Amino acid sequence: MTTRTRRAVTLGSAGSLVAVTLIAGALAAPAASAQGTGEARTAYAKDREARGAAVAAARAAKKGIDWQDCPKEWELPQPVQCGWITVPLDYAKPNGKQIKLAVDRAVSTGTKEERQGSLVYNPGGPGASGMGFPLRVANKLPLWEKTSKAYDFVGFDPRGVGRSTPISCVDPQEFVKAPKLDPVPDSAADKRAQRKLAAEYADGCKERSGWMLPHMTTRNSARDLDVLRAALGDKKLNYLGVSYGTYLGAVYATLFPSHVRRMVVDSVVNPSKEKIWYEANLDQDVAFEVRLKDWMTWVAKYDSTFHLGDTQEKVYAQWTKLRAEAKRAPFGGAVGPAELIGYFQKAPYYDSYWVRIATNWSKFVAGDREPLIKAAAPDMSDIAGNKDAENGNAVYTAVECADAKWPTSWKKWDRDNTRLHKDHPFMTWANAWMNLPCATWPSKQHQPTEVKTGKGLPPVLIAQSTRDAATPYEGAVELHKRLKGSRLITEKDAGSHGITNLANPCLNERVDAYLLTGKVDSQDVTCAPHATPKP
Repeated sequence: MTTRTRRAVTLGSAGSLVAVTLIAGALAAPAASAQGTGEARTAYAKDREARGAAVAAARAAKKGIDWQDCPKEWELPQPVQCGWITVPLDYAKPNGKQIKLAVDRAVSTGTKEERQGSLVYNPGGPGASGMGFPLRVANKLPLWEKTSKAYDFVGFDPRGVGRSTPISCVDPQEFVKAPKLDPVPDSAADKRAQRKLAAEYADGCKERSGWMLPHMTTRNSARDLDVLRAALGDKKLNYLGVSYGTYLGAVYATLFPSHVRRMVVDSVVNPSKEKIWYEANLDQDVAFEVRLKDWMTWVAKYDSTFHLGDTQEKVYAQWTKLRAEAKRAPFGGAVGPAELIGYFQKAPYYDSYWVRIATNWSKFVAGDREPLIKAAAPDMSDIAGNKDAENGNAVYTAVECADAKWPTSWKKWDRDNTRLHKDHPFMTWANAWMNLPCATWPSKQHQPTEVKTGKGLPPVLIAQSTRDAATPYEGAVELHKRLKGSRLITEKDAGSHGITNLANPCLNERVDAYLLTGKVDSQDVTCAPHATPKP
């Protein structure tokens, strides 16, 4: 995203200007199809939004991005540059209220002949910032050396996130305050207390950010992504999405199939309409329990180092004991069961945390309690970090609640989570309470997008580990079925979340080859796992 992205061929600029005029004129005329059935009204609304997205993209292509050195407080040093794009709050009203999205880039390091455009990144969430992505170039990470010669690495804060018209649901310092209620209920009264908190959180979202909530959908973020593509001066999008970023990519590929040039999706959200989002969260609970036990098996293997038990069962018993102790008297006055789950869940997410968490846990059991308490307790002095954490949770909730219609019956939530908890106690209730605001969500809930292959969509590269906790393997298989011509690279017997940023030549070389040449293997590929951590 240098001055190169601001270039405009005269014919292209004129063509864009004409398109804006024609589309805006069409939008002004009332349509008879808006009458009649609900299906007709929905189809008409989608058509208006599609035309509105074209208006916004044409406007962005003409304007480009004014790249500058990043503000000092953003902590994005040179050569990273920052800028803004403007998008409609509501794509059905492209000339109505606008919001600003923050973007950044590190320009490609290769020659002019090597450059292939911009590679846009989304790390997931929903609610995570992608602004750190260009640092992979700035810090000269060897894993991305070949790709960074061909592409400007572009990050952005999606709508509602960080500096992109951020939303909020509660005071950040209140949000991080600890200890919180034990997620695992002992009684009906405990469940009533959690339900009350969830409803109050939903109300807080309406009170603090109600004007944004109806528009905090993945479909709108996909349209924002197309506006960003246009502002960058790229005819087609090159995209890397991880975790929720895979669903954003899948929705983009459905809405704008002919606008995709290269797309890599890593650690895949199941795109089935039946899974978005209630069922997907239940699937997570099962997968987290499996991966937690993978880690505990590894801890037991190194019992001579950690002294937490020489079998997975013994290590799990230590976890149960630790949790019970924290419930009786929170460690340091701040680390109860909820905070322990928040800290320990990093191990099922990423095996890069395995040594760190096991070491702190081992020290705690041996009598040195401070490292574990410090790692698991909130830092109330970190005002900026706490603000980011609250904002991230607000966006997560807003997007998942707006994307789909959630069950409103408490009996269903209670029945499903009680059943799952019996065999998968680690995350089930904690996950339920996190999502329960969607049961009383005060804003419109939409129907999920039917992810499918559209005309002009090129091969999409899918990367997935078989034992991923946050996005179970079945999600990658489902997306692979839906996107014709896609290729699935499976990292077998591994479970880290986000594998394209890990050293595994079998995977890394194929990602490079695809991004640099567009070529994929003639069939799906299974890779051996990346190296397992050692203490």
